[in-house]
Amino acid sequence: MQELILPKVIFGTSGLGNLYVALPDEVKLSIVKESIKHSPTPVVFDSAGKYGAGLALEALGRSLEQLKISPSDVLISNKLGWLRTELKTAEPTFEPGIWKNLEHDAIQHISYDGILECYEQGNKLLGNYHAQLVSVHDPDEYLAASKDEQEQKQRYQDILDAYRALHELKAAGRVRAIGVGAKDWRVIARIVKDVKLDWVMIANSMTIHSHPTALVDFMLELEQQGITVINSSVFNGGFLTGSAYYNYQLTDPEKDKDLYHWRQQFYQLCQDYKIKPVAACAVFGMNAPGVRSIALNTTQAERVAQNVALPHSIIPEGFWKEMEKRGLIDQSYAASYL
Repeated sequence: MQELILPKVIFGTSGLGNLYVALPDEVKLSIVKESIKHSPTPVVFDSAGKYGAGLALEALGRSLEQLKISPSDVLISNKLGWLRTELKTAEPTFEPGIWKNLEHDAIQHISYDGILECYEQGNKLLGNYHAQLVSVHDPDEYLAASKDEQEQKQRYQDILDAYRALHELKAAGRVRAIGVGAKDWRVIARIVKDVKLDWVMIANSMTIHSHPTALVDFMLELEQQGITVINSSVFNGGFLTGSAYYNYQLTDPEKDKDLYHWRQQFYQLCQDYKIKPVAACAVFGMNAPGVRSIALNTTQAERVAQNVALPHSIIPEGFWKEMEKRGLIDQSYAASYL
Protein backbone atom coordinates (compact mmCIF):
# COMPACT_ATOMS: atom_id res chain seq x y z
CA MET A 1 0.00 0.00 0.00
CA GLN A 2 1.30 3.42 -0.94
CA GLU A 3 1.75 5.57 2.16
CA LEU A 4 -0.96 8.16 2.63
CA ILE A 5 0.84 11.46 3.21
CA LEU A 6 -1.37 14.23 4.55
CA PRO A 7 -0.68 17.78 5.75
CA LYS A 8 -1.04 18.52 9.46
CA VAL A 9 -4.32 20.34 8.81
CA ILE A 10 -7.01 19.14 6.47
CA PHE A 11 -10.01 21.33 5.81
CA GLY A 12 -13.40 20.24 7.07
CA THR A 13 -16.31 21.45 4.94
CA SER A 14 -19.36 21.13 7.18
CA GLY A 15 -19.54 24.95 7.22
CA LEU A 16 -19.96 24.88 3.44
CA GLY A 17 -23.05 22.77 4.11
CA ASN A 18 -24.58 25.43 6.39
CA LEU A 19 -23.76 23.86 9.75
CA TYR A 20 -25.25 26.16 12.42
CA VAL A 21 -25.31 29.12 9.98
CA ALA A 22 -26.22 29.63 6.30
CA LEU A 23 -23.20 31.22 4.60
CA PRO A 24 -23.45 33.29 1.41
CA ASP A 25 -21.78 31.71 -1.63
CA GLU A 26 -19.13 34.43 -1.75
CA VAL A 27 -18.07 33.59 1.82
CA LYS A 28 -17.81 29.91 0.95
CA LEU A 29 -15.70 30.81 -2.07
CA SER A 30 -13.36 32.90 0.06
CA ILE A 31 -12.96 30.06 2.61
CA VAL A 32 -11.95 27.64 -0.15
CA LYS A 33 -9.65 30.27 -1.67
CA GLU A 34 -7.86 30.83 1.64
CA SER A 35 -7.57 27.08 2.20
CA ILE A 36 -5.84 26.72 -1.16
CA LYS A 37 -3.57 29.68 -0.41
CA HIS A 38 -2.36 28.47 2.97
CA SER A 39 -1.92 24.74 2.39
CA PRO A 40 0.72 22.73 0.55
CA THR A 41 -0.38 20.93 -2.62
CA PRO A 42 -2.39 18.78 -2.81
CA VAL A 43 -4.81 20.59 -0.53
CA VAL A 44 -6.98 18.12 1.38
CA PHE A 45 -10.68 18.77 1.88
CA ASP A 46 -12.86 16.50 4.02
CA SER A 47 -16.50 16.41 3.03
CA ALA A 48 -19.58 14.18 3.17
CA GLY A 49 -22.97 13.73 1.60
CA LYS A 50 -24.40 14.36 5.04
CA TYR A 51 -22.99 17.89 5.20
CA GLY A 52 -25.98 19.98 4.25
CA ALA A 53 -27.49 17.03 2.34
CA GLY A 54 -24.77 17.35 -0.30
CA LEU A 55 -24.59 21.15 -0.20
CA ALA A 56 -20.99 21.11 1.07
CA LEU A 57 -19.86 18.93 -1.85
CA GLU A 58 -21.70 21.18 -4.28
CA ALA A 59 -20.22 24.38 -2.80
CA LEU A 60 -16.71 22.89 -2.71
CA GLY A 61 -16.81 21.76 -6.34
CA ARG A 62 -18.28 25.05 -7.52
CA SER A 63 -15.71 27.10 -5.59
CA LEU A 64 -12.77 25.06 -6.90
CA GLU A 65 -14.11 25.50 -10.44
CA GLN A 66 -14.45 29.28 -10.00
CA LEU A 67 -10.89 29.44 -8.68
CA LYS A 68 -9.70 27.38 -11.67
CA ILE A 69 -8.00 24.82 -9.42
CA SER A 70 -6.64 21.76 -11.18
CA PRO A 71 -8.19 18.48 -9.94
CA SER A 72 -4.63 17.18 -9.43
CA ASP A 73 -3.98 19.95 -6.87
CA VAL A 74 -6.68 18.81 -4.45
CA LEU A 75 -7.37 15.61 -2.56
CA ILE A 76 -11.02 15.26 -1.59
CA SER A 77 -12.31 12.92 1.08
CA ASN A 78 -15.99 12.04 0.80
CA LYS A 79 -17.42 10.18 3.75
CA LEU A 80 -20.16 8.08 2.14
CA GLY A 81 -23.44 6.75 3.47
CA TRP A 82 -25.86 9.66 3.22
CA LEU A 83 -27.80 10.20 0.00
CA ARG A 84 -29.40 13.50 -1.01
CA THR A 85 -33.18 13.23 -1.31
CA GLU A 86 -36.13 15.53 -1.82
CA LEU A 87 -37.04 17.79 1.11
CA LYS A 88 -40.65 17.04 2.02
CA THR A 89 -40.79 18.57 5.49
CA ALA A 90 -40.24 22.03 6.97
CA GLU A 91 -36.66 21.10 7.86
CA PRO A 92 -34.40 18.14 7.10
CA THR A 93 -35.16 14.95 9.00
CA PHE A 94 -31.50 14.20 9.83
CA GLU A 95 -29.86 16.07 12.73
CA PRO A 96 -32.74 18.55 13.08
CA GLY A 97 -31.87 22.05 14.20
CA ILE A 98 -28.20 22.24 13.23
CA TRP A 99 -28.32 22.56 9.41
CA LYS A 100 -29.69 25.86 8.14
CA ASN A 101 -31.61 26.82 4.98
CA LEU A 102 -31.30 23.48 3.21
CA GLU A 103 -33.21 22.71 0.03
CA HIS A 104 -32.74 18.93 0.27
CA ASP A 105 -33.01 16.14 2.80
CA ALA A 106 -30.71 13.13 3.22
CA ILE A 107 -31.18 9.50 4.16
CA GLN A 108 -28.65 6.97 5.38
CA HIS A 109 -27.92 4.53 2.58
CA ILE A 110 -25.39 1.92 3.66
CA SER A 111 -25.13 -1.27 1.62
CA TYR A 112 -23.15 -2.52 -1.38
CA ASP A 113 -25.37 -0.71 -3.90
CA GLY A 114 -26.15 2.15 -1.55
CA ILE A 115 -22.55 3.17 -1.00
CA LEU A 116 -21.87 3.11 -4.74
CA GLU A 117 -24.90 5.33 -5.29
CA CYS A 118 -23.57 7.75 -2.65
CA TYR A 119 -20.14 7.71 -4.32
CA GLU A 120 -21.56 8.48 -7.78
CA GLN A 121 -23.88 11.18 -6.45
CA GLY A 122 -21.02 12.77 -4.52
CA ASN A 123 -18.85 13.01 -7.62
CA LYS A 124 -21.76 14.48 -9.57
CA LEU A 125 -22.22 17.16 -6.90
CA LEU A 126 -18.46 17.91 -7.00
CA GLY A 127 -18.67 18.63 -10.73
CA ASN A 128 -15.21 18.44 -12.34
CA TYR A 129 -13.68 16.97 -9.19
CA HIS A 130 -13.99 13.57 -7.58
CA ALA A 131 -13.29 11.91 -4.24
CA GLN A 132 -10.01 10.01 -3.88
CA LEU A 133 -10.40 9.22 -0.18
CA VAL A 134 -13.62 7.36 0.60
CA SER A 135 -15.14 5.89 3.72
CA VAL A 136 -18.36 4.75 5.35
CA HIS A 137 -19.74 7.67 7.35
CA ASP A 138 -21.41 7.25 10.74
CA PRO A 139 -21.49 3.44 10.86
CA ASP A 140 -21.92 3.91 14.61
CA GLU A 141 -25.20 5.77 14.11
CA TYR A 142 -26.34 3.17 11.61
CA LEU A 143 -25.77 0.37 14.12
CA ALA A 144 -27.28 2.33 17.00
CA ALA A 145 -30.57 2.63 15.10
CA SER A 146 -31.06 -1.16 15.25
CA LYS A 147 -34.28 -2.26 16.95
CA ASP A 148 -32.89 -5.59 18.10
CA GLU A 149 -29.84 -7.86 17.95
CA GLN A 150 -30.94 -9.49 14.70
CA GLU A 151 -31.29 -6.14 12.96
CA GLN A 152 -27.90 -5.06 14.27
CA LYS A 153 -26.31 -8.15 12.70
CA GLN A 154 -27.94 -7.29 9.38
CA ARG A 155 -26.84 -3.67 9.61
CA TYR A 156 -23.27 -4.68 10.36
CA GLN A 157 -23.37 -6.92 7.30
CA ASP A 158 -24.59 -3.87 5.32
CA ILE A 159 -21.45 -2.03 6.48
CA LEU A 160 -19.19 -4.91 5.44
CA ASP A 161 -20.95 -5.02 2.05
CA ALA A 162 -20.38 -1.27 1.65
CA TYR A 163 -16.66 -1.78 2.25
CA ARG A 164 -16.60 -4.58 -0.33
CA ALA A 165 -17.87 -2.01 -2.83
CA LEU A 166 -15.24 0.53 -1.79
CA HIS A 167 -12.45 -2.02 -2.13
CA GLU A 168 -13.66 -2.75 -5.65
CA LEU A 169 -13.43 0.98 -6.44
CA LYS A 170 -9.87 1.02 -5.12
CA ALA A 171 -8.89 -2.09 -7.05
CA ALA A 172 -10.24 -0.44 -10.20
CA GLY A 173 -8.08 2.64 -9.54
CA ARG A 174 -11.07 4.93 -9.06
CA VAL A 175 -10.15 5.86 -5.47
CA ARG A 176 -6.83 6.03 -3.67
CA ALA A 177 -7.54 5.12 -0.05
CA ILE A 178 -10.32 3.71 2.12
CA GLY A 179 -11.19 4.73 5.65
CA VAL A 180 -13.91 5.23 8.21
CA GLY A 181 -15.36 8.21 10.04
CA ALA A 182 -17.30 7.81 13.29
CA LYS A 183 -17.98 9.48 16.62
CA ASP A 184 -17.98 6.18 18.55
CA TRP A 185 -14.41 4.93 18.28
CA ARG A 186 -15.46 1.48 19.54
CA VAL A 187 -17.33 0.90 16.27
CA ILE A 188 -14.16 1.88 14.38
CA ALA A 189 -12.25 -0.71 16.44
CA ARG A 190 -14.79 -3.36 15.47
CA ILE A 191 -14.58 -2.51 11.77
CA VAL A 192 -10.77 -2.49 11.75
CA LYS A 193 -10.83 -6.15 12.79
CA ASP A 194 -12.90 -7.09 9.73
CA VAL A 195 -11.90 -4.59 7.05
CA LYS A 196 -8.52 -3.50 5.66
CA LEU A 197 -8.39 0.28 6.07
CA ASP A 198 -5.84 2.90 5.03
CA TRP A 199 -7.03 5.60 7.43
CA VAL A 200 -9.51 6.33 10.20
CA MET A 201 -11.10 9.58 11.27
CA ILE A 202 -11.90 9.71 14.96
CA ALA A 203 -14.47 12.40 15.74
CA ASN A 204 -15.39 14.02 19.08
CA SER A 205 -13.45 11.34 20.94
CA MET A 206 -9.79 12.32 21.37
CA THR A 207 -9.86 15.85 22.75
CA ILE A 208 -8.29 17.83 25.54
CA HIS A 209 -11.55 17.35 27.46
CA SER A 210 -12.05 13.65 26.76
CA HIS A 211 -9.27 11.11 26.09
CA PRO A 212 -10.11 7.67 27.53
CA THR A 213 -7.24 5.27 28.13
CA ALA A 214 -8.88 2.54 26.05
CA LEU A 215 -8.99 4.89 23.06
CA VAL A 216 -5.32 5.79 23.50
CA ASP A 217 -4.46 2.06 23.47
CA PHE A 218 -6.50 1.56 20.29
CA MET A 219 -4.78 4.47 18.57
CA LEU A 220 -1.40 2.95 19.46
CA GLU A 221 -2.56 -0.27 17.75
CA LEU A 222 -3.54 1.71 14.64
CA GLU A 223 -0.13 3.35 14.61
CA GLN A 224 1.59 -0.04 14.81
CA GLN A 225 -0.54 -1.29 11.88
CA GLY A 226 0.43 1.72 9.76
CA ILE A 227 -3.12 3.05 9.59
CA THR A 228 -3.22 6.84 9.29
CA VAL A 229 -5.25 8.58 11.99
CA ILE A 230 -7.08 11.85 11.38
CA ASN A 231 -8.35 13.55 14.52
CA SER A 232 -11.58 15.46 13.97
CA SER A 233 -13.79 17.64 16.17
CA VAL A 234 -10.93 18.35 18.57
CA PHE A 235 -13.10 21.14 20.03
CA ASN A 236 -15.93 18.71 20.88
CA GLY A 237 -18.15 20.17 18.20
CA GLY A 238 -17.24 23.74 19.11
CA PHE A 239 -18.00 23.65 22.84
CA LEU A 240 -14.36 24.02 23.87
CA THR A 241 -14.13 27.22 21.84
CA GLY A 242 -17.30 28.84 23.14
CA SER A 243 -20.26 27.16 21.45
CA ALA A 244 -23.30 25.97 23.38
CA TYR A 245 -23.15 22.67 21.45
CA TYR A 246 -21.11 19.76 22.84
CA ASN A 247 -20.57 17.05 20.22
CA TYR A 248 -23.41 18.63 18.22
CA GLN A 249 -25.89 18.40 21.09
CA LEU A 250 -27.22 21.61 22.63
CA THR A 251 -26.12 21.92 26.27
CA ASP A 252 -27.79 23.50 29.27
CA PRO A 253 -25.67 25.49 31.78
CA GLU A 254 -27.83 24.18 34.62
CA LYS A 255 -28.04 20.52 33.63
CA ASP A 256 -24.45 20.37 32.37
CA LYS A 257 -22.76 22.23 35.22
CA ASP A 258 -19.69 19.95 35.28
CA LEU A 259 -19.07 20.56 31.58
CA TYR A 260 -19.31 24.32 31.96
CA HIS A 261 -17.15 24.26 35.09
CA TRP A 262 -14.43 22.33 33.23
CA ARG A 263 -14.52 24.87 30.40
CA GLN A 264 -14.34 27.80 32.82
CA GLN A 265 -11.23 26.36 34.51
CA PHE A 266 -9.67 25.60 31.11
CA TYR A 267 -10.28 29.15 29.88
CA GLN A 268 -8.81 30.61 33.05
CA LEU A 269 -5.64 28.57 32.70
CA CYS A 270 -5.31 29.57 29.05
CA GLN A 271 -5.63 33.19 30.10
CA ASP A 272 -3.04 32.73 32.87
CA TYR A 273 -0.54 31.29 30.38
CA LYS A 274 -1.51 33.71 27.59
CA ILE A 275 -2.44 30.99 25.13
CA LYS A 276 -5.54 30.59 23.02
CA PRO A 277 -7.93 27.74 23.89
CA VAL A 278 -8.04 26.74 20.19
CA ALA A 279 -4.25 26.32 20.21
CA ALA A 280 -4.26 24.12 23.31
CA CYS A 281 -7.03 21.95 21.81
CA ALA A 282 -5.24 21.61 18.46
CA VAL A 283 -1.83 20.77 19.93
CA PHE A 284 -3.38 18.21 22.27
CA GLY A 285 -5.31 16.61 19.40
CA MET A 286 -2.29 16.58 17.10
CA ASN A 287 -0.08 14.84 19.67
CA ALA A 288 -2.37 11.86 20.18
CA PRO A 289 -0.87 8.49 19.12
CA GLY A 290 -0.76 7.88 15.38
CA VAL A 291 -2.35 11.21 14.43
CA ARG A 292 -1.03 12.60 11.14
CA SER A 293 -3.62 15.34 10.68
CA ILE A 294 -6.37 17.21 12.41
CA ALA A 295 -9.48 18.23 10.51
CA LEU A 296 -10.45 21.85 11.15
CA ASN A 297 -13.54 23.62 9.95
CA THR A 298 -14.32 27.32 9.87
CA THR A 299 -17.10 29.60 8.66
CA GLN A 300 -14.73 32.58 8.48
CA ALA A 301 -12.16 32.90 5.71
CA GLU A 302 -9.91 35.09 7.85
CA ARG A 303 -9.44 32.19 10.30
CA VAL A 304 -8.02 29.73 7.77
CA ALA A 305 -4.40 30.91 8.14
CA GLN A 306 -4.73 30.76 11.93
CA ASN A 307 -6.09 27.20 11.72
CA VAL A 308 -3.18 26.05 9.56
CA ALA A 309 -0.75 27.47 12.13
CA LEU A 310 -2.48 25.93 15.18
CA PRO A 311 -0.63 22.58 15.30
CA HIS A 312 2.65 24.50 15.41
CA SER A 313 1.62 26.53 18.47
CA ILE A 314 4.03 26.52 21.43
CA ILE A 315 2.28 25.52 24.66
CA PRO A 316 4.35 26.00 27.85
CA GLU A 317 5.08 22.82 29.79
CA GLY A 318 3.75 24.51 32.90
CA PHE A 319 0.31 24.74 31.32
CA TRP A 320 0.07 20.97 30.86
CA LYS A 321 1.36 20.35 34.38
CA GLU A 322 -1.25 22.70 35.82
CA MET A 323 -3.98 21.00 33.74
CA GLU A 324 -2.76 17.70 35.20
CA LYS A 325 -2.62 19.06 38.74
CA ARG A 326 -6.21 20.28 38.55
CA GLY A 327 -7.46 16.99 37.10
CA LEU A 328 -8.43 18.60 33.80
CA ILE A 329 -6.41 16.12 31.75
CA ASP A 330 -5.32 12.57 32.46
CA GLN A 331 -1.94 12.41 34.17
CA SER A 332 -0.63 9.33 32.34
CA TYR A 333 -1.62 10.80 28.98
CA ALA A 334 0.15 14.10 29.65
CA ALA A 335 3.33 12.34 30.72
CA SER A 336 3.48 10.23 27.56
CA TYR A 337 2.38 12.52 24.76
CA LEU A 338 2.62 16.19 25.66
